[in-house]
Amino acid sequence: MKTGIFVVSLLVSALAAGITSAQPAKGETVKIYAAAVAKTPLTALAADYEKTTGNKVVLVFDTAGATEQRFRADPDAALLITTAPLIRNAESTGALRDGTSIAIGSTVAGVAVPPGSVKPDVSSPEKLKAALLAAKRIAVSDPARGATVGTHFMKVIEALGVKDQVLPKITFAKDGIETMQFVLDKKVDLGVSQSSEIVQASPDAMAGPFPKEFALATDFSLWHRNAISAAAKDFVALLTGSAGRGKLAAEGVMPPAAR
Repeated sequence: MKTGIFVVSLLVSALAAGITSAQPAKGETVKIYAAAVAKTPLTALAADYEKTTGNKVVLVFDTAGATEQRFRADPDAALLITTAPLIRNAESTGALRDGTSIAIGSTVAGVAVPPGSVKPDVSSPEKLKAALLAAKRIAVSDPARGATVGTHFMKVIEALGVKDQVLPKITFAKDGIETMQFVLDKKVDLGVSQSSEIVQASPDAMAGPFPKEFALATDFSLWHRNAISAAAKDFVALLTGSAGRGKLAAEGVMPPAAR
């Protein structure tokens, strides 16, 4: 009889241990390196995630290129959100391996002005050229730091034939977030950034996207190693689910199929 009781006790203990191990982990940290285009929706999603799971999210924002480099250099990094071409290139060279890539959405490059200012017409190459020549101060993210829009903008002013006139006016920002801070603080007359960064800073700041001849649409993806924690998997599920994609779309990051 005592032996039977002992066996039952062992079974109960084993079941209890199994139930405990199946519970979601608490107090884990999910570190995410992300391009600045998704700052507002990611910050909101991280706050929701922390409240419902008890886990912590550390968000590190930077330019697309710097984000990918910093992610690879950090052994504690769990998730990477940057441009799809950067991820594909890193996978092809082996810099990123044994992982999974998921399309997040896309943005377009645009021109911003301080809210309340007169918005220039930038709908054609000629009108964009006139706006750039008329502006006294222009901010754009630094191409030397891997900024997608900054790199593109250098090609645009070259193609427009105004590089020599525009370069002295440019303040190179750390990233799109800083570009838009310069715009909001009225430290510049024009800012060039991703549409999502402009909308997230102030919807009233958007003057317009680049004309079709110089349009820049950028696709963004999430990448993670196949072996990630349960906490990181839960955040991926939140981000790529209907709630996450809804927040991204509301802040200017269009769904993958929308473009």
